[in-house]
Amino acid sequence: MEIIGREREQTVLQTCYDSGKPEFVAVYGRRRIGKTYLVRQYFKDQFDFYTTGIYEGTREEQLAFFCKRLNVHSGGAFPVVNNWFDAFDQLQTYLSGLRKRRIVVFIDELPWLDTPKSRFTKALELFWNSWGCQQERLMMVVCGSATTWMTEKLIGDKGGLHNRLTRSLRLQPFTLREAELMLRSQNVRLDRYQLLENYMIMGGTPYYLSLLQPGMSLSQNIDSLFFSTDAPLRKEYEFLLRSLFNDSVMYRNVIETIGQKAKGLTLKEIKEALRLPDGGKITEVLNNLCNCDFLTKYYAFGKKQRDALFQLTDLYTLFYLRFIKDRNGHDEHQWSNMTDNPRRTAWSGYAFEQVCLHHIPQIKQRLGIAGVLTEVCSWNHADNGRREQIDLVIDRRDHVVNLCEMKYARGRYELTRAYTEHLNDRLESFRLHTGTTKALHLTMVTTYGLKPSQYNGFIQSEVTMDDLFL
Repeated sequence: MEIIGREREQTVLQTCYDSGKPEFVAVYGRRRIGKTYLVRQYFKDQFDFYTTGIYEGTREEQLAFFCKRLNVHSGGAFPVVNNWFDAFDQLQTYLSGLRKRRIVVFIDELPWLDTPKSRFTKALELFWNSWGCQQERLMMVVCGSATTWMTEKLIGDKGGLHNRLTRSLRLQPFTLREAELMLRSQNVRLDRYQLLENYMIMGGTPYYLSLLQPGMSLSQNIDSLFFSTDAPLRKEYEFLLRSLFNDSVMYRNVIETIGQKAKGLTLKEIKEALRLPDGGKITEVLNNLCNCDFLTKYYAFGKKQRDALFQLTDLYTLFYLRFIKDRNGHDEHQWSNMTDNPRRTAWSGYAFEQVCLHHIPQIKQRLGIAGVLTEVCSWNHADNGRREQIDLVIDRRDHVVNLCEMKYARGRYELTRAYTEHLNDRLESFRLHTGTTKALHLTMVTTYGLKPSQYNGFIQSEVTMDDLFL
């Protein structure tokens, strides 16, 4: 099957394969993002050795499976050993006997092999440092969904594996365009408005997209995947957290606390809400959630780093918390029956804003500033009980600031006199309270663009749904 997207990652893999020197490549990212699929499809499953970790497997189970895979590839009869040092010695013996221009080793779900007191990382470290790094023919690729483990014990290791990786690739969710291409390859036919709504629900996680069935409407698919009996994505949230983080309860509390505030929360506000003492644990949790694409860290315009906002931006999680968690009803057609429900309408506006924030490069391309140095931030100001907020501010090096207003609508959006006055008041408030001397451009980001109106001249630029698919 053809690999959808991932052009940069494929180029890196090919460069490493052709380098003629030892390569140690780590591919990481949250579960379901397509790491294993990318590596296996790119190399067409032609590995000289391939194994995978077993979720919640014991050390004995991991070693036994490792040995089994070694015997499959070697055609030999290596005995099962009781420690990882001997296991990697056996792997070295097998690989040393190969007569090939390039030897490719793929170890999937690497963090799962590192069971308590197994000394797996020490054995891996010894294998690479004492032998692997000297083998010009060797290319070792490792994957892991436990992003915390990958970033701390491998990519950011301060011990024997420090700076031993030759390349690291972080896989991120698909863009709208990539999601469109994937669904088209599955013969799932949706127009772009439906593709946008689907993205607002599932985000760009390839596995979730693969579950959509051709021949069913989007609403039927959502009912089947989220609300039917044994719906496959209803329990995904709990499984994700357990598979990614050891202390999943702590991570769940942080996610759900931040998810209650659309604008996000500062570190100080998160500590206060959870009644946490000062310390590094919460900072570690927030960094890990950002690395796993659950949260996004934003700096408010003109504010210091300590005032950074953490916002829940994972679209699947936002949908789950709004419509699935604590759901008491048993309507298997809930999504189809919520077409005009106010809860769905409110969610749609916020989810569309998040989709826009996931597609900043596409917005910049439409504005013709793809090559301009920019800082993307938000802005909020409270005065006498009145709060003003702009979720997307693009601060440009060419002395312009785009203040982006995002509106989700089923047709063209109509600017009214009252709303135009509101936008103008907020623009002037932004200028007053930030003290900026840059030109301020109002940008409307909508689904189908603006209706013809006498007030449209107030808007300097427009971005539509189609532009997000660039």
